[in-house]
Formats: sequence, structure tokens, C-alpha cells
Amino acid sequence: MSGGCQCGAVRYRAAGELGYPHLCHCRMCQKASGNYFMPLAAARRSEFTLTRGEPAWFQSSDLVRRGFCAACGTPLFYDIPEADFINLVLGTLDDPQAVKPVAQSNTGRKMRWFHELDNLPIEPDEETPDRENAIAASNHQHPDHDTAEWPSGASS
Repeated sequence: MSGGCQCGAVRYRAAGELGYPHLCHCRMCQKASGNYFMPLAAARRSEFTLTRGEPAWFQSSDLVRRGFCAACGTPLFYDIPEADFINLVLGTLDDPQAVKPVAQSNTGRKMRWFHELDNLPIEPDEETPDRENAIAASNHQHPDHDTAEWPSGASS
């Protein structure tokens, strides 16, 4: 599995199966992700490689540090340095659909209204061909696959 940040400055690869894919609802994960939960899964450290760049780190507790891209701010990793694994933020995988969570943790902080989400009205897609073309022409997001260079023409 490969993945990385939104701008492409930090890329990684994890061989082997990811362990314990889950949604963490703890307050630290909420704040670190800027979201209501953080989807995580463990990669064996021996099977994990940074393929481009280096993450910045924030020591969120005495035990845990969190890796993120210093250029674009994407949260990437939840790491306990003494452990033999590193947790990847599943939304940063090139194919996040490939890893289905099997559990939830710290549900005492889960939003009490989550069960209501499926009842919210669904807005129609606002994308038009003109808008899609304009966004595609100005897109600065790294594609969902490894690249030899990024941005195009730059040295990696």
C-alpha cells in the first residue's frame, strides 16, 4: 500500500497487511485530524518506508507523536516510537477504499448524533463539466499513486 500527503511532499509505502483498521473517536484524534474521528491502521515498522520527504512530528502525549506534512498540514501517522508498528491515517492511502475498518475505539467521545447521518438530505452534485475542467486545470493535489517527480518537472 502506498500513500502520502495532499501536496506530495511526503510519500510512504507499507508492505504486508495493515493491522487493526479502526476509527478512533478520542479527543486527541479529533483535534489532530480536524474531524470527528480518525481512521487508523497499523503497518509493521519493518515493512514501512518513507519514499519521499520527511514528516514533521508533534508530540501529542508522552507516549505518542503524530506525523504530518509540514508543507500542506495533512495528518499522516500516529506513532508510538517504541512499538514495532506505526499507524497510518487511512484517508492518506492512495486507495483508502481498500482498507475497511473492523472496529471503533474511544466511543465515549463519539458524536452522539452519528446515527442520524444517514437521514440527512443528500445534495445533488454541483460539478459541471466546466467546473470540473477548471478544478482539474488548477489542481495542486498529488495524484493517488507514486510519481518520480512532484510537482511535475521538479526533482524528487
